[in-house]
Amino acid sequence: MDKQSVVSAYRRVAGFYDRVFGPFFAHGQRTTVEAMDCRPGHRVLEVGVGTGSSLPRYPDGVDVVGIDVSPEMLDKAQTRADSLPNDIAIRQLDAQALDYADDSFDKVVAMYVVSVTPDPKSLVDEMKRVCKPDGELFIVNHFSASSGAMAAVERALEPLSKVVGWRPSFPMDEFLRETNLEVTDTRPVNAFGYWTLLQARNTT
Repeated sequence: MDKQSVVSAYRRVAGFYDRVFGPFFAHGQRTTVEAMDCRPGHRVLEVGVGTGSSLPRYPDGVDVVGIDVSPEMLDKAQTRADSLPNDIAIRQLDAQALDYADDSFDKVVAMYVVSVTPDPKSLVDEMKRVCKPDGELFIVNHFSASSGAMAAVERALEPLSKVVGWRPSFPMDEFLRETNLEVTDTRPVNAFGYWTLLQARNTT
């Protein structure tokens, strides 16, 4: 998995991404933004904003910065942002090397991103760095099964990571061990609970 593989994968799907994936991800987006409990004046960083389909869900008065590595996806996000009342900035930026100062955001969220990122630990480290002390981090992602037929299928698909643009095999226990997140809540989201919302306190 590398950055160019991710950019190439999203270039291929940008034109139909919302039509195909939007209905599947809507519940997770809605649940996550509600859990974030954003208030007027809060500054939020959304990592992997994609086409910006989550942006209309933020309450009025919230300052949102949405970043992504895919210019094709960001073109659609900018169009959405331009139609909304909130102060929304859309930027092409690699979340593994953010150019924001420490403690810049009240909340940082990454939906359907960590298993797409070449280095998930670097991404989470940067999320922690730019989040204020005792701020909150929110991550939505599919975590692979630990055993059984589904686990075998996910491991078998792992060599295709560069083609599909994400890691089919992505165990939660390894991810939490590597990132040292202080998780305060977990809940299943989307169809069949296939994805998980992690809510964490920023203790770094």
